[in-house]
Amino acid sequence: MHHRLASSSRRGFLYVTLAGIAWGTGGPTGALLFDHAALGSTAVSFWRLAAAALWLALARLVLRRAPIRPLLAASPVRYLLTGLGLAVCQLGYFAAIPQVGVAVATVVALGAGPFFIALGARERITPALLAAVAGLALLVPSAGAGSAALLGIAFALLSAAGYALTTLLNRNEPDPISGAFLGFVAGAALLLPLATIDGIIPTAPGWPLIAYFGLVPTALAYTLFYASLTTLRASTAAVIALIEPVVAAALGLFLFHEHLTTLSLVGAAVLLAAVVQHARRE
Repeated sequence: MHHRLASSSRRGFLYVTLAGIAWGTGGPTGALLFDHAALGSTAVSFWRLAAAALWLALARLVLRRAPIRPLLAASPVRYLLTGLGLAVCQLGYFAAIPQVGVAVATVVALGAGPFFIALGARERITPALLAAVAGLALLVPSAGAGSAALLGIAFALLSAAGYALTTLLNRNEPDPISGAFLGFVAGAALLLPLATIDGIIPTAPGWPLIAYFGLVPTALAYTLFYASLTTLRASTAAVIALIEPVVAAALGLFLFHEHLTTLSLVGAAVLLAAVVQHARRE
């Protein structure tokens, strides 16, 4: 029995680590979309969820999953709230950026998420969790003036709450592929009316980016993350997923020739050490 539990935990660690790596490619992809697809933030969020839903619909067909209707009929409110959490997570983050900048929005949204999840799941806030968030704050460059705007902080906290909501609702999802699919459909439907306001049709170069955005940092990442929640505590999975900004920083360094300061490198080391420590406790 102990061996089976250890094996399932290792599988959960692998899933959430892969999810964090996949999420880490989302930031650079989103930046490319803003530059080349002529879309606003709400439209990008809509296409991210809509494309992910299409990919998972294809996956369900290939894997011959059971009909979706009984699953939806059993818990319609759960999947609607999952979609709401996904939509709020996207909208809150993008609304925070103009107010406080990318750095503060990222630190608050990603850093508050594990705290909200631990509180919602009634799990202990560990020193490793605190160290991981401290490492995150060091890793992300300083935002400069205006970073204390309360409205922007509120939007970033709203994003973290949306992330926490979808995480807590999917802790024991028996079919992560179908659960993620229903959440993406609901989230895209909620975002569609807002997305049409600023224009929803991307330019031709945007379509391959949308396909990738929907597949890797969304459909694959969330499915793996939900699968990890069946064997790991929610707060543990959320802390391990904080490797996302480390991956994003590495991609920025190697693909976009961005510069990492010594403080950022220290932050990355602290964050990774905290992730390892938190995983060893499980």
